Amino acid sequence: MEIRIDSADPANIPGEILLRGDNVMMGYYKNEEATRAAFTDDGWMRTGDMSVLNEDGFIYLRGRCKTLILSPNRQNYPEEIEAILNAEDIVEESLIVSRDNKLIALIYPNTDGVDPMALRDLVALAVANVNKRLPNYCQISGYEVQNEEFAKTPKKSIKRFMYQ
Repeated sequence: MEIRIDSADPANIPGEILLRGDNVMMGYYKNEEATRAAFTDDGWMRTGDMSVLNEDGFIYLRGRCKTLILSPNRQNYPEEIEAILNAEDIVEESLIVSRDNKLIALIYPNTDGVDPMALRDLVALAVANVNKRLPNYCQISGYEVQNEEFAKTPKKSIKRFMYQ
């Protein structure tokens, strides 16, 4: 199997992972449109995963193409921010969305043993702690506390499209 990163500078600028080889599918059964969308003109299969490739050949995933948030000056990979935010004790799960070119955290809190009166302050503190660890271009500008778990797919992935 061959692999390449669709980027002018794969070591520094993330691009989509492209694959080619005998073990890559030939296309979608009786669906030419989906097949054309899944492959480049020169036969590389688009994975939908964004990554960089270091000089030793190691791939570092940055996120999915369809979740990439483009801001006026930068690309943001919400999965990276969410992973840091989800490590906070008060955060059960989170989702980063873009609203008015600002990154907003939707947070479903972990309320076990938490005084309901202190919940908002604890979430605000968690967001502030996360922002201290993030570069300026991907800082969280605001947050919303969710009262219910996020809707999920059968694989337990958050249905991002429902929260845009």
